[in-house]
This record gives sequence, structure tokens and C-alpha cells, in this order.
Amino acid sequence: MQKNEEWGKISGFLDKDTEFSGEISFANSIRIDGKFKGKILSGFSLIVGENGVVEADVEVENISVNGILKGKLKAQEKIEIFSKGKVTGELITPKLIIEEGAFFQGSCQMDLKGTEKKPKIFEKQINGESEKTK
Repeated sequence: MQKNEEWGKISGFLDKDTEFSGEISFANSIRIDGKFKGKILSGFSLIVGENGVVEADVEVENISVNGILKGKLKAQEKIEIFSKGKVTGELITPKLIIEEGAFFQGSCQMDLKGTEKKPKIFEKQINGESEKTK
């Protein structure tokens, strides 16, 4: 997994012997190594550790999975599924990273937010123009 600095300050942690159901909102990042069922509605990053089992509708900026995650997942920046991660459900994100060995079953909708910052030459190539035609 990436360094915690990239994912922001951890504001919550559910350990492997913890089970919780309900609705969670947080400002920074939360790491789940236990079991959670419900909704995760805001926050910077959701980190599902190797022992984590999450069944939820999720709406955060970043999602990092090394455990099991099922549900409708919406990330404003990116979703990463690491080699031990298993994700089932509907994903909506501008960036999706799946490591070799990871499992993903479901659908993924990628919006254009992640492609907006391409260089102008790339945009010209997409529109059928080339630098030589100018």
C-alpha cells in the first residue's frame, strides 16, 4: 500500500475484531480492518485493509482496497485495488488502478474528470486534427 501521507491523516480505524453497521462520515481517512455494513458518505480516503470486509455504498475522494469490498463505490479521484483486494459492484471514478492478482467483478463508469488535464496536442489528436494541419 502507499504511504499514509498520500491518503491523508487517519481519523478512524476499525480493527480486525470489530464489526459495525450503520452510516459513517469522516473528514480525513478511515481504515477498516474489521467488518462494516452500511453507508460511507464522505471523507478523503477509505482504506480497506487485508482483513477488512466492507459491504457498503461508498462516496469518498479515494478508495484503496487490500481486503474485500462490495457495493456501489463512487470516488472523486481514484480507486485502487491492490493484489490481495477483492471488489464486487459498481464503480464510478475517473481513475481505476488494478494490481496484478487483484479481483474485480462488476461495472466501472469512468467520467472525464481524470482526462481533463491532457496536453493540448492530445486534445487535437482526439478531435482529428494534427499539429501539421495548423
